[in-house]
Amino acid sequence: MSKPTVERVSVARIPNEYGEFLLHLYANSMDTKEHMALVLGDIAHAEEVLCRVHSECFTGDVLGSERCDCGEQLHRSQEKIAEEGRGIIVYLRQEGRGIGLSDKLRAYNLQDDGYDTVEANLMLGHQADARDYTVAALILQDLAVRSIRLLTNNPEKISELTKLGVDVKDRIGIEPRMINENNRTYLLTKIHRMNHLMNVGAVSRANG
Repeated sequence: MSKPTVERVSVARIPNEYGEFLLHLYANSMDTKEHMALVLGDIAHAEEVLCRVHSECFTGDVLGSERCDCGEQLHRSQEKIAEEGRGIIVYLRQEGRGIGLSDKLRAYNLQDDGYDTVEANLMLGHQADARDYTVAALILQDLAVRSIRLLTNNPEKISELTKLGVDVKDRIGIEPRMINENNRTYLLTKIHRMNHLMNVGAVSRANG
């Protein structure tokens, strides 16, 4: 089997409320999806670059859904990168922890029936988390980043990226601020069933 590859096909300037980013669009040999990297500042050959590897969440990132913390993590990552003056958000097109939007919506309906996110994914025949980070590692390699500090609450993401050759020097947590009745069970499931590193007491006590 041939070695996975990525190809940078286009780059454009994307100014937003946080700063002036460059959006790098990638094709790859593993799937037909258009993965991206949102870059601020000079990161080529740099050490300990602040980095978020973010999986697409249409409902949270675009629609502002309160069922998850994805949109908040995306915006706070841009904010933190802007404060530092450089950094990367690798945006992977793997909706719903890799199960796709259609089954993600089915999983939402199961959650409304009382199942948690892990149970819902398993009931639909998927893994609890079906994501793959190969493309992210290849994008970071293409951008010539030597090492990163990863913005994540997920230790499994660190483990998987490290296995793929990414030098992760540190983890920077993103504690949720927007806690409400729609996402409290989701956040507690992340903590208790998926080992995400968040303050369980704060999530439990928050009034939303």
